[in-house]
Amino acid sequence: MERTGAGNGMPPTDVTSLIRTELPRLAGSLRKVGELILADPAAVTHSSAAELGRRTGTSQATVTRFCRAIGLDSYQHLLIELAQERGRGEVSDWGSAEIGPEISPDDDLERVVAVVGSADLRAVQQTIDRMDLDALERAAQAVARARRIDVYGVGGSGAVAQETETRLFRIGCSVRGWSEVHGAATSAALLTPADVAIGISHSGATRETIEPFELAKERGATTVALTSDPRSPLARAADIRLISATSETSFRTGSIGGRHSVLVLIDCLYVRVAQLSYQRASASLALTDHITPQHTVKSRRTR
Repeated sequence: MERTGAGNGMPPTDVTSLIRTELPRLAGSLRKVGELILADPAAVTHSSAAELGRRTGTSQATVTRFCRAIGLDSYQHLLIELAQERGRGEVSDWGSAEIGPEISPDDDLERVVAVVGSADLRAVQQTIDRMDLDALERAAQAVARARRIDVYGVGGSGAVAQETETRLFRIGCSVRGWSEVHGAATSAALLTPADVAIGISHSGATRETIEPFELAKERGATTVALTSDPRSPLARAADIRLISATSETSFRTGSIGGRHSVLVLIDCLYVRVAQLSYQRASASLALTDHITPQHTVKSRRTR
C-alpha cells in the first residue's frame, strides 16, 4: 500500500499498525482518538470527523490534528486507509474471516495458536510488502565491503543483534553484536568511514542504542537502522533505514510482536551480503560446515 499524498516518504504499512506505533507518543486528546479507532476501526469508516470528535469527547479539529500527527493529509485519507486495510483482511490467505489480536484467559489452545500464527504471518507479509529494496541494497553493499561491522541492540533487540552477528560472522564478516552500552560506545568511538554500524530498536527511541549509533555516525561509519518507526530518533540518525512491521496480540506487545518481521529483514540482508561477497562467503561456509556435524550426538540403535 503506497501512502500517496502523505508527502512524508514513509514506507507503506497498515494504518492500524501505524497508529499502534505512534500511540505512546501522542498527547491525551490525540491519544483518545487513536484508541477509539483501534477499538472499532470498522465503525470509524462510517463516521464523520465531527462525529468521531464527539465520541472521543474532543473535537473535529483534534481529529484532523490526529491524522496529521500520524502522517496523513486529512481525515478522508484516514478513512481510505482503513477501508483498504479492511478489504485486505477480508481476502487474506490465512482465513476467510479476520482473526483478532485478543486472547482471553478462557480461550483454548487452538484459538491461541490461530491468533499468534495469524499475527506473525501478517507482520511478516507487511514487512515484505513495505520493504525498501533500494535501502536494503545499499545496506548490503555497505556491509559486504565494510572493514568492520558493529550491531547495537539492548533487551529483546539485543538478542536480535546477537543473531545478526551469528549470521554475518558465519560468512566471513568482521562483526560484533553489542548489548552493553559502555562496550558499544567504546567500539563506536573506534569506527572509521570504512565501517558500518547497525542499530536495532523496535521503538527507535532506546537511548542505549541511539547513543553508540550516533557516535558511530560522527566517526564517519555508514549507519543502518532497523526499526518499526520510520520517524523515530534512530531512523532520523541513520544513513539507511530498514522498516519492520509488528502485529501485536494479548501478552505480545511491541518488540515481541515484531520479532519475526525483524528477522526477515536480517535474513534478506544476510543473504544479499553473501551474494555480494560470494567467494568469501562460500569459503567461510566451506571451512565451517564440518563443525556442527562433529558436535551432533548420534543416537544409539536399540535392539
